[in-house]
Amino acid sequence: MQAWRVHRTGEPDEVMSLEETARPEPGAGQLLLRVRAANINFPDALLCRGEYQIRPPLPFTPGVEICGETADGRRVIATAALPHGGLAEYAVADASGVLPAPEALDDAEAAALHIGYQTGWFGLHRRAALRPGETLLVHAAAGGVGSAAVQLGKAAGARVIGVAGGADKAAVARSLGCDVVVDRRREDVVAAVKEATGGRGADVVYDPVGGDAYRQSAKCVAFEGRIVVVGFAGGEVPAPALNHALIKNYAILGLHWGLYQRYDPEAVRRCHDTLTDYAARGLIRPLISERARFADAAGAVRRVADGTTTGRLVVLPPAAGDGAGS
Repeated sequence: MQAWRVHRTGEPDEVMSLEETARPEPGAGQLLLRVRAANINFPDALLCRGEYQIRPPLPFTPGVEICGETADGRRVIATAALPHGGLAEYAVADASGVLPAPEALDDAEAAALHIGYQTGWFGLHRRAALRPGETLLVHAAAGGVGSAAVQLGKAAGARVIGVAGGADKAAVARSLGCDVVVDRRREDVVAAVKEATGGRGADVVYDPVGGDAYRQSAKCVAFEGRIVVVGFAGGEVPAPALNHALIKNYAILGLHWGLYQRYDPEAVRRCHDTLTDYAARGLIRPLISERARFADAAGAVRRVADGTTTGRLVVLPPAAGDGAGS
């Protein structure tokens, strides 16, 4: 079969190589899945760089999130069990984490549902307890993680303020349903949020960026507000001033969604049922900005790492355009 493999760490487009290799052998409690689509996530780039909290043995195949097909023909979504990731014709996944793909979504959309929307749902509901009528501030609102949070915030009845970088991304955020869009390249984010909320600030802040985005959040979070720290796509891990959180009476909440898979897998399955229902009702639909050819996978991972994409970038398998292998 064809697979993208990493033999040394570095920038994705420099260390990913397309190879012919044997199909992976699933271990105990695992399934072999034929990959129908693989969604690119920022952690895929971190894996290539050797900077992710999990470091699979070399060589490995990136691609942590897939829509696949079981041997008996079931269409499913899963997080791939590294080192046998989804940027290949076949991947391996733990059977306990394999979930039915929503019928309302095509393969690319289904591949982009699991991690981003589960992260958004747990962050907004389990961690921040978002309530109808509250104001939700989403950083990187046009990105893969942010766009999911925007849709989930609207589904929850929140007023959503989206922050995006540049006119094109601001337009995407607006098309997703943001009630207010702030272009961080042209506007003062803190001033714009305070103006939009009558000086009160945002009740919940969803931050997958870190760095300056976090510092802005701390300046425009409301009384009894909640800042949900999802990741650090901006490259800087901020050091929050806890005295500031005390004085302004807000909460800083960390979210590591993968821990729910370990400690509360039933909650993950219940969330999937909710997301499947949302998709069927048209409340959510992953924004797929590009369906990349399998031969272009390394460049796709690099573009996601560079933050130049909007929504989700999904890689299609060789059979969808590059010729299937064995």
